[in-house]
Amino acid sequence: MNSFGQLFRISIFGESHGSNVGICVDGCPAGIPLQVSDFEKDIVRRKSGAKGTTPRIEDDQPLIATGVFNQHTTGAPITILFENNNTKSKDYSNLIHHPRPGHSDFVASRKYHGFNDYRGGGYFSGRLTLPLVAAGVIAKKILPPDINIQAKLIEAGGHADIDFAINEAIREGDSIGGIVECRVSGLPVGLGEPFFSSAHALLSHIVFSIPAIKGIEFGDGFTAAMMHGSEHNDCYIDELGTTETNHAGGLSGGMTNGNPLIFRVAVKPTSSTSKEQKTFNFKSKKIESLKIEGRHDLCIALRVPPVIEAVTAIVFADLLMIHNSKKM
Repeated sequence: MNSFGQLFRISIFGESHGSNVGICVDGCPAGIPLQVSDFEKDIVRRKSGAKGTTPRIEDDQPLIATGVFNQHTTGAPITILFENNNTKSKDYSNLIHHPRPGHSDFVASRKYHGFNDYRGGGYFSGRLTLPLVAAGVIAKKILPPDINIQAKLIEAGGHADIDFAINEAIREGDSIGGIVECRVSGLPVGLGEPFFSSAHALLSHIVFSIPAIKGIEFGDGFTAAMMHGSEHNDCYIDELGTTETNHAGGLSGGMTNGNPLIFRVAVKPTSSTSKEQKTFNFKSKKIESLKIEGRHDLCIALRVPPVIEAVTAIVFADLLMIHNSKKM
């Protein structure tokens, strides 16, 4: 339920306003150099504080509790913790009976019979993407240096001009979504297994584990449904499997085909908008106005690219280890 992966396996834990959030990485080979400073670059990229993001700013300093000795991995499970220090839980007290439209408040309360931690979204918060980024840092160290993973926000609020979109959202006082594109170069041929452990399936699985993700497409994606086979097929031009086009986005039969992997994800607008909305009060049994207080991202998509890179690295670290384990 809270774990992902076969040989390179992660388990995530914590709540948004609890004492900490964290991750346990199991299966990491021994002898990989790892220290706190290695996490800084990707963690800073995910941090809030920029225009359009939440004013809640945490230190986000990783505490490596287990699995590292003398700045190298030991082969034992690696546990990394991040403290939650900048919380304002009182901002969420009215959500016990007034679930936010579009958020997990209602379903979490029903599923866990009211025992769930509702503060800041609890276990369903984007705060838990921070441990995913940390696991991604470790995963990248397992991958060969010629594998390059880069994700960027290519559209926000329906606009390619990101700054314009953010300024419009600020003016309107409402949240917006976006589209993040990820490109991976240097992948060898044959990573992924048929059907349930295909690269498509595993990437989709972990990508949809990121809060606010509503869709994913590989290569031409849904546009492929409007093409002819002769248009969509990628013709080979050499013995390495290089293709003239890349409509498939670097995957064939669920496996990497040696061409760049390209996929895009749709990020929905943050549920916690400053616009007044209607919701059902489960105590009074009436529909009432809801004005959401607290600190929230106007465009959470701004902070998604390093998370997408991290989960992509996690998938391919696992698939590479599986691939190598099968070599004679």
